[in-house]
Amino acid sequence: MSDPATAIRSQTQTLLRVLRDARTMLAGHPPAPRIPSGATGFTPPVEPASYDEESAAGWGFADTEFVVRADDSVVLTGSRYDICGTELPNLLPWISNELDVPMGYATRRESEYPPKIPEPRRDTALEAALRAFLAEDQISDDPIVRLRHGHGHSGAEVYAVNYGSIPRLPDLVVHPRSHDEVVRIVDAAQCHGACVVPFGGGTNVTEALRLPLEETRVVIIVDLRQMNRILSVDVVNRTAHIEAGATGRHIAAELEKHGLTMGHEPDSLEFSTLGGWIATNASGMKKNRYGNIEDLVLDLTAVTARGVVSRSGVGPRESIGVNPARVMFGSEGNLGIVTSAVVKVSPLPEVQRYGSFVFPDLKTGLAFLYDVQRSGATPASVRLMDNTQFQLGQTLKPASHGRAAAAKSRLERLIVTGLKGFDPEKLSAATFVYEGSREEVDYQRRVVGRIAKRHRGLSAGAANGERGYQLTFSIAYIRDLTYQQDGIAESFETSVPWSRAHQIYDAVRHTVYEEHARRGLPGRPFFSGRFTQIYQSGVAVYFYLGFSAKGVEDPIGEYTAIEHLARKAILAAGGTLSHHHGVGKIRQHYLVDVYSEGARRCVQDIKAAVDPANLFGVGNQAMSDPVEGEVVTDHV
Repeated sequence: MSDPATAIRSQTQTLLRVLRDARTMLAGHPPAPRIPSGATGFTPPVEPASYDEESAAGWGFADTEFVVRADDSVVLTGSRYDICGTELPNLLPWISNELDVPMGYATRRESEYPPKIPEPRRDTALEAALRAFLAEDQISDDPIVRLRHGHGHSGAEVYAVNYGSIPRLPDLVVHPRSHDEVVRIVDAAQCHGACVVPFGGGTNVTEALRLPLEETRVVIIVDLRQMNRILSVDVVNRTAHIEAGATGRHIAAELEKHGLTMGHEPDSLEFSTLGGWIATNASGMKKNRYGNIEDLVLDLTAVTARGVVSRSGVGPRESIGVNPARVMFGSEGNLGIVTSAVVKVSPLPEVQRYGSFVFPDLKTGLAFLYDVQRSGATPASVRLMDNTQFQLGQTLKPASHGRAAAAKSRLERLIVTGLKGFDPEKLSAATFVYEGSREEVDYQRRVVGRIAKRHRGLSAGAANGERGYQLTFSIAYIRDLTYQQDGIAESFETSVPWSRAHQIYDAVRHTVYEEHARRGLPGRPFFSGRFTQIYQSGVAVYFYLGFSAKGVEDPIGEYTAIEHLARKAILAAGGTLSHHHGVGKIRQHYLVDVYSEGARRCVQDIKAAVDPANLFGVGNQAMSDPVEGEVVTDHV
């Protein structure tokens, strides 16, 4: 029997802890996660990840898409995003005006999905070897499953899935549930002369999953999404060990239960995976506070043709010679399969606030962004939109109903365009997410406000800032809406020194308009830019390019050619090949311009040493010299 005094002390400590947590929560502070007695870490109960059905023919969830109504208004179906179910009367008319082509309910083009799917290559001995340790529901040669695992989400691929074909698809899709199963899959593939391709969320926009047409081996896609567990969380040392197939939304939800966050939020957060982030060397919208993926990953485990890359322990930083784990960053499926990683985690922020400012033009907005970076008070997320993207955001607002709403809208326009003298066709807008302690956030907001005032910035409020941030997750669905209207569109990105930021924006814009006209394409091109992650030495830039494909014989080829020239303009003006999308296949021919011959040989020699038989034969980052004027696309 326990001592009464001890029992009373224990009950008193429990009560005090409850009261302390209550006071903390009332003050806006989340309670600190408690550490189990006698341990610095623990393994959370395993819960299945959400298997919300994803769209087979386009971006996102199956229950979410922009639908055009008979009156030409648009509604985003489902209930996942703030704008879902909201009538948007201005979106399609605005896009139609931008492209200078008619668009509406009467001009819809129905998807032709699914395209013709080639028969799989067979190897009965290989399949028997896999079935010796995998369950029946872990192996599939279903045509639709193979189709989905044979492409990513570049504009060309999604267009081909709906209106063309993908001539080379994987032959078999397997779903391992553990690291050991991945090892055995790789061993079986080596033994039987197959080709292995890792698959995470399938969200890449670089055609990284497009298979080489000349690949004659049986191609096995290794879909890691059933390996989605958080294996352990260490709340003292703020680390977590997570399987590589966990999606961003799953990681965020599980860590939140323990008062923690990884803080990595790419645009594809809902669908992309930890392993995919590592393989593409990804960045997130809140990198200013939490860092890019290379800053967050302390260690990883990977399966290669030469064996397992792993270590017995991990420290906060090490100097241990050449670290083989680091070779997996940006490897894009060429060297092996990442199965798990140890990552840094942070306490959930005490405070999260949104904000936004409007500036008279893009150049002024960029000067403001530069001064924010120099101030040392950079918010977790800062994004500057050009005028086109600002106007697009306005079309995603619901129609103003009632006299009060209409009067408020007129007053806002009067202040911005009248009293402040802003030209509505030139102004730009910046949105912010502030995260941290109350003191940190208050300080950042004061500093940002002072800097904005110096640059004639006008506060547009927290609500617009939040809308701008959340819009990231729904805007991808707009691209697929344009496909229904015979359009084709996609984004591409770069990073650039501050001194050349506006020069690159102008150079790319000029190239897009010039090439669109030279090629005699319908209407006008859609071009927009957004400046996102900021650094001491420069800034990342997102570009959006689209045009009407009505009557165009080869829309994919035309788009690819224009983006090719835009990329050349970026490199010529001092921009990088990619900031976070990676290389894949659509940018691999530029590597000869980026790397010296010695650097290219080094990368090629690593591949030859780690994977001499080209077991991981997806063929990304091939460094062959392009034929002048060549446009490479295998989609018909």
